[in-house]
Amino acid sequence: MGIIYFVLVLSAIIVIHEIGHLVAAKLFHVYCYEFSLGMGPKLFAYQGKETKYTLRLIPIGGYVAMAGEQEDDMELYPSIEVPAGRSIKSIARWKRIIVMLAGVFMNFLMAWIIISGILMYSGGYVKDAPPVVASVVEQGPADVAGLQAGDVIKKVVFEDGTVIKPQSFTDISLFTQMYDGKITYTVSRNGEMLDFVVQGQPNENGLYLVGIGSPTPEIVKITPFNAGIYSFDYMVDMTRNIFKSLTRLVQGNGLDQLSGPVGIYEVTSQQASKGLPDLLILVAMLSLNVGIFNLLPLPVLDGGRVILILVEMVIRKPLNKKFEVGIMTASMVLLLALMVFATWQDITRIFIK
Repeated sequence: MGIIYFVLVLSAIIVIHEIGHLVAAKLFHVYCYEFSLGMGPKLFAYQGKETKYTLRLIPIGGYVAMAGEQEDDMELYPSIEVPAGRSIKSIARWKRIIVMLAGVFMNFLMAWIIISGILMYSGGYVKDAPPVVASVVEQGPADVAGLQAGDVIKKVVFEDGTVIKPQSFTDISLFTQMYDGKITYTVSRNGEMLDFVVQGQPNENGLYLVGIGSPTPEIVKITPFNAGIYSFDYMVDMTRNIFKSLTRLVQGNGLDQLSGPVGIYEVTSQQASKGLPDLLILVAMLSLNVGIFNLLPLPVLDGGRVILILVEMVIRKPLNKKFEVGIMTASMVLLLALMVFATWQDITRIFIK
């Protein structure tokens, strides 16, 4: 069943992303040759008024084929004559930006709706506790280092150079539990700023614990009127943590924690075994991650394509075709290399322990 859940989860996230592109493109009268669910050989096709809707063999991924998006689209769809002015390159650049960002918007919307529904189902929302040491485990790493209950954590500096200025206790624990090096805690105690160097100790699950307790978080009652607000609040916290993780990866830190399709499959199976709410939360988090990932400034991704359009708006002319194809190819190679690396990390983490 794990593989079925994995396929359904990824397909749902990718399809909702592509639906965003399709709807926005049609809104601006861009001719769309095809909307595909899946990749590879065609299994089923339905010809709409203009767009052909297809189901393909490999049930992961999908795409919207828009006129003018690829240089060779006339060769791919030789029997179709696109009316003048219906190409993606023919519409105003600000409209092209909306088309490019529509997929990301749909991923965010999907996450927001799912999280709102889960919060209404649970009836409560646990607000993040402040970054304060509520308790210290006796003879634990933090206790030995000198941390005390009541210390307000102002800054956390990892041995690899990563710096976190926490807004909540979760901002700290999310990263420290995965880090096996020394961590310097800067805390405020009775108006004085103090530094303490702590080395976490691994538990049976491989998480590194420093031995400090979190304050009791506030639980807010959820109603249909505030579910959307707290869903947004939850997404903002997650987005902040995702960007912190991306910053660490760019700096070359935390690469051993990078996960790819194999890791996603494992997590999907685990969450599905816990029940539908846990699986839906995973779908929301993956949808949010896909949306943010697509905003990265790689030309092959939506964010990078928006940057290229903005460059065209500044220079007031189309980019050189050879240059555009070159950076697209380079970013694709980089993306594939990252996926291969992440997959290898998954394999070594799961099967070669």
